[in-house]
Amino acid sequence: MRTITHQRLLIFASGTPDGGGSGAEKLLENAFTGVLQALIVGLVSNYESGGVFHLAHRYNIPFFHLAHDFSAEKYQRLVVHTQADVVALSGWLKMVRGLDRTRTINIHPAPLPQIGGKGMYGEHALQATIDAFKAGTIQYGAVCMHFVTDEIDGGPTFFEHPIYIHGDDTVATLKKRTSPVEHGYQPLVTNLVVTGQISWDGIHEVIVPEWYRLMPFCPTHIIDNDY
Repeated sequence: MRTITHQRLLIFASGTPDGGGSGAEKLLENAFTGVLQALIVGLVSNYESGGVFHLAHRYNIPFFHLAHDFSAEKYQRLVVHTQADVVALSGWLKMVRGLDRTRTINIHPAPLPQIGGKGMYGEHALQATIDAFKAGTIQYGAVCMHFVTDEIDGGPTFFEHPIYIHGDDTVATLKKRTSPVEHGYQPLVTNLVVTGQISWDGIHEVIVPEWYRLMPFCPTHIIDNDY
């Protein structure tokens, strides 16, 4: 029987003091069922005993608390300690520094680069999406996934799933359509990264499978080789 060696995945998820971490939980569920072919080696949160802490306890996954000092050294220590091959940010609300840009990915609930940068996370990003739609600067929302550099939302996007916007949308109604896309696709696309099917050279070119180029969520810069 062929033995599959799974990549070691470290997940950063802020959650809240009393909940959150739904995206991280979907990654865990899919790792246990085999859809995500990765070994989850830890959950990291900036809340010491918040929702992500309880999530880690429920799934018997090592938990790490990272707060106050968000230096490159602190991030690198966690990666070395867990021997992580890939890092996934899933609702992580702190600045990331010093990680391998070719092996660190993030999910974002709004179009990039239009709705990105400092303060553009969670419901703030959804409200900015609605505002931009009403101003006529975007036609739809999106769930994006991208590689992570030391600049906020600065790495290349390799997944962009459009989200329809209604003229009377609120943050709550847009979130109801955005969250299922995040939860459904993040494990699948993360699996393409951990298995090496999606990769980045760290400078320009993002490599994806040929079939992926035919998918409606493949960004145009990948299809057109416009790096």
